[in-house]
Amino acid sequence: MMSRVQKGVVAGLAATIAVSVLEVANMMLGPWAASFPRLLSVMLQMPDTIAIGWAAHFFIGTLVLGPAFGVLCPRLPTDTPESKGIVFAIGAFILMGLTIAPLVGMVGGRPVGLFFMGAGFGTFAWMIATHAVYGIVLGNVYGRLVQRDKRVGSMPGAAPAH
Repeated sequence: MMSRVQKGVVAGLAATIAVSVLEVANMMLGPWAASFPRLLSVMLQMPDTIAIGWAAHFFIGTLVLGPAFGVLCPRLPTDTPESKGIVFAIGAFILMGLTIAPLVGMVGGRPVGLFFMGAGFGTFAWMIATHAVYGIVLGNVYGRLVQRDKRVGSMPGAAPAH
């Protein structure tokens, strides 16, 4: 059986990979908006090194937000794991948009500002959409892991199949 934090790490990795696919599509086919890895590289004062932004994206999504969701999930409002994931991810976006984004610096010659609005409304909308996707995948994977542990725990003497 896995702890809630371990389930959160696994769910965070899955959700980060899902969002990364969207970000790659945005960067290759768009860009429709400034990508989150690009914004992270700007936030880390290395705007020309997008690899730093990608590393930070995976670190935060997997090792910060995933475990935090694992700890907070039982306390979040709503009934389904997916809706809990959306509440959590949008809450994380709001917290980041109010605290970290205004301190960042410049994107495209403009200050980033609250909720990355300096990068344009498209980036704001993109960030909300990708955070919602992150939350849905995070909650779904976490919920499946919880259900798996409940099934294994209800069978005395049984070991996980994998």
